[in-house]
Amino acid sequence: MEPSRRVPLHFDDASRAGRTHVNLSAVRADGPHLWVAGDETATVERLTAVTTGGTTTSYDHQVTVALADLVDLPGPHGDEADVEGLARSGPWLWAIGSHSLKRKRIRPEDPDAKARRRLSRVVREPNRFVLVRLPVDPATGLPAREVEVDGEILTAAVLGAHDDDLTRHLRDDDLIGPFLSIPSKDNGLDVEGVAVHRSERGTRLYVGLRGPVLRGWAVLLELRPRTHRKHPGRLVLEEFEDGSTYRTHLLDLRGLGVRDLCPDGDDLLVLTGPSMGLSGPVRVHRWVGGCVVEAADVVRADELPVVLDLPHGQGEDHPEGIAVTAEDELLVVLDSPAAHRHTPGGGMLADVWPLPRG
Repeated sequence: MEPSRRVPLHFDDASRAGRTHVNLSAVRADGPHLWVAGDETATVERLTAVTTGGTTTSYDHQVTVALADLVDLPGPHGDEADVEGLARSGPWLWAIGSHSLKRKRIRPEDPDAKARRRLSRVVREPNRFVLVRLPVDPATGLPAREVEVDGEILTAAVLGAHDDDLTRHLRDDDLIGPFLSIPSKDNGLDVEGVAVHRSERGTRLYVGLRGPVLRGWAVLLELRPRTHRKHPGRLVLEEFEDGSTYRTHLLDLRGLGVRDLCPDGDDLLVLTGPSMGLSGPVRVHRWVGGCVVEAADVVRADELPVVLDLPHGQGEDHPEGIAVTAEDELLVVLDSPAAHRHTPGGGMLADVWPLPRG
C-alpha cells in the first residue's frame, strides 16, 4: 500500500547540520503551517505550505523556536528535550518531552568489555522531562514569552523545570510507577504523543505512552494542566473529581505502544508501533469519542478500529508523527528516513494519506 503522494519538507542549513530532518519525532498541522520537532534538539520548527492549484506541494520557509528562549528548562539550554509530541489548540502550542531514561548504545567498534560497560550506563537528561505551553502571537503566528489576546496576557509556561515533572505524580502509580527507573527502550516510561482538546468543559490534554505496554495494553494519560496561581511561567496539574492529578486510559492496541496522537473532531487518532527497538507493525487506530470521555477507561480492541496499516522499513523509515492537514488528509513524518526520502535540495519527504472515516 502506497500513500496518495509525498511532499518535501525543506529545512535550513542549521537544522540539517543538527540532523533534525532525519530525526523527526513530532508533527502538528496549523492551518497553512506545519509544526515539527526532532528528538535531538530543544527546538520546534514551523514550516509553511507551498501550494500549486490549491494542493500543498511542499513545506518551506522554516522558522526555529528555541524552547529555552521562552520558558525555564531544568537542564542546560543546549541539551536536547527529546520533543516527542506537539499539539495546537486555541491560542496555545504545546510540546512534550519523552520523560524517558536512556541506556547507552553498543557501538560496532566497542570491544566486549567496553560494550558491556556502555550497556550498563543509564542516563537521565533533565530537559526530556518537560511539558511546555507556548502562546502563539496572532500577528506573527509564532510563539512568544508573552502575548496579549483579547485583552488577556498569555504567558509561556512549563511543567518540569522546578522539581515538579510528570513523573513525580506517577511514582506511586501501581501500573506505571515500577517502570520509572527503566530506560525507554527496555519498556520503561516513554512519552511519544500529545493531543489537546478544548470544549466548554475545559482543556483536556492526552499523553500517549510508547511504554510501558502492560500485558499487551497501551497506556494513555489524561491531564488538566493550568497556570500556577503565583507563577505565570509555571504549569500545575489540576485535580480530577477523585483528587488525582491524572487519569489512566488502557487501550488494547494489540500489543503495540502509542507513537503519536492526533485529534480529529471528538475522535482521537492513535499512531501505534512496537514499544521496543523494533521495526513495525505500524497502524493508525481511531478511538471514537476519545477526546470527550468522562471517566478513566478500559478501551477494548473493537472500540479502536484500525483505519490505516502504514508501511515501514527494517531499521529505517519509522512513522513517528501524524497530523490532519487543512486539506483533510493525514500527513505522516518518519524517523530514520530511507535514502529515497532525501531530496536533492536537502529536503525530506513526508507521506500523505487519505483519511478514512466512518
